[in-house]
Parts: sequence; structure tokens; C-alpha cells
Amino acid sequence: MHYIIYINMKNWNLNKIGKSPLDKVGLIPRSINKIFEKFKKELDPNAEIEALEEFKISKYHTVASMKYILILIVAPIVVNQVTKSFFLGPIVDHVWNIEEPNVFLNESQEERAFAELQRFEEKLHFEILIGKIPEASYQMMNQQITHKALELAQEYSNESVNAIKNIISDIVSIITFLVIISTTKRQVSILKSFINQVIYGLSDTAKAFLIILFTDIFVGFHSPHGWEVIIEVMLRHLGLPESRDFIFIFISTFPVVLDTIFKYWIFRYLNKISPSAVATYHSMNE
Repeated sequence: MHYIIYINMKNWNLNKIGKSPLDKVGLIPRSINKIFEKFKKELDPNAEIEALEEFKISKYHTVASMKYILILIVAPIVVNQVTKSFFLGPIVDHVWNIEEPNVFLNESQEERAFAELQRFEEKLHFEILIGKIPEASYQMMNQQITHKALELAQEYSNESVNAIKNIISDIVSIITFLVIISTTKRQVSILKSFINQVIYGLSDTAKAFLIILFTDIFVGFHSPHGWEVIIEVMLRHLGLPESRDFIFIFISTFPVVLDTIFKYWIFRYLNKISPSAVATYHSMNE
């Protein structure tokens, strides 16, 4: 059954190629051609059978695409967690405990730890001055500060170990994702066809709304703040130094490149596929 649907699906995709939205405009407008094609289909005695076949193929596309998207999302996450928790994670913990390296992987961790320790000490002094904590001896204060320093050392040591685990498990997850993509060419073609159907099936207003939404999120006026948070989280996740110069250079160049790609795509493809969507986009953007 799946083989018959796959053969019909290939034929259906070949028919769709001949009806690409990028075809050149003929002497007769497309709207009139569509009306004639609609009448022709309605008068065709095999129209009901063809409609049923198209429905089966469309359903197969949808179900197969949803399953494939689920696999692409779940499989790398599961591999990441299994690798981190059961395979490479214990090895990294063992090597880290044997070698006893520095607590910090980079200067950013040191700055955060020292700032937190300084805030704790200032808070302790403040609470003593306002009488919230009974006046303690210098030795007792030192003991509390030492206890806090040991807590911070353990916390940032765990963060450093987790960063190493994250790098290894993320690499394994990326390899898993690429292996799935490279070994499932048929599912990839089905997914691409499904995405094209969904995108080109949207109304012009919906297309314009989605374009404005994505451009405002990723390259809009407030996007640099979002990019700054994302880059800081990624650098901390991988145990890399949170260089302010690198972050500022990234958020000043990458959104500009994305904006250029968006505008090129609108000019090169969307303007030919759906000029009314481009007009709607410009009117909504004004």
C-alpha cells in the first residue's frame, strides 16, 4: 500500500513541477486558465477518483512529515541526554576528579564568582550594621565567607564539568542529526514538498504577517537585545568566555546579514510567486 502511494506521490510531484508558480505568464491570464482547468476537472469522469488519490497522497505527506519532524527533534535530544548521563558524562567526571584542574574554565566564570562572593560579603556587613545579624567576631565572619567561597567553587566546578559534557554531547547530537538527514533522502523530499504546500497554501495576508513577524524578531529594532541573551546563554552552555567585544560584533553584523537574505528572498522569489503578498507586506510594514 505504501509503495503504491509512493509511486502515485512521485507522479503527483512531477505534475506539480509543471505547474510551478515560477512559470512564465502566457497570453491568457492565469485566473482564466484556472477557471477552465476547474471546469475540465469537474467534467472529467475520473475526477472523483483523482480527488480521492490526491487526498490519500496529501494525507500520506502530512503523516509522514509529522513523524519525520518528530524524529528529527526527539532523536538528537535523546542521544544528547543518554550520552551526557550514561556514557561520556561519567568518564568526564572521573577524569575531572583525578586531574583536579582549575575550578574555572575562563575569566568570565571567575568574574561572576568573585562578584557573587563580593556581594555576599557586602550583604553580610550591611546586615550586621543594621542589626539584623548580631555583631559577630572577625573569625566568625571569615568562616561564613569561607563557607560561601567553597560553595561557589563547587558550583563553578560543576558548571565547568557540565560545559565539557555539553560540548561532547552536542557534537554527538549534531552527528546524529546529520546521519538521519543523509540516510533518509526520501523522507527529506516528502518534508520539503509538505513545507512548500503549507507555505504556498497560505493567504497573501498570512504570508506578509509571517514575514513581518520573523523579520521583527530576528532583525528588528529590538532584536539585538534578544541576540545578546542568546549568545551569552550559548557561550555559557559551552564554557566559552563571554567576550563583550565578540557579542557586540556579532549582533552588529549577523542581523544585517539576515536582513539582506530576507530582502533578497522577497525580491528574487516571493515577488515572482506572489506579487500581491509582497504588496500586502509593504502596506502592512508601513
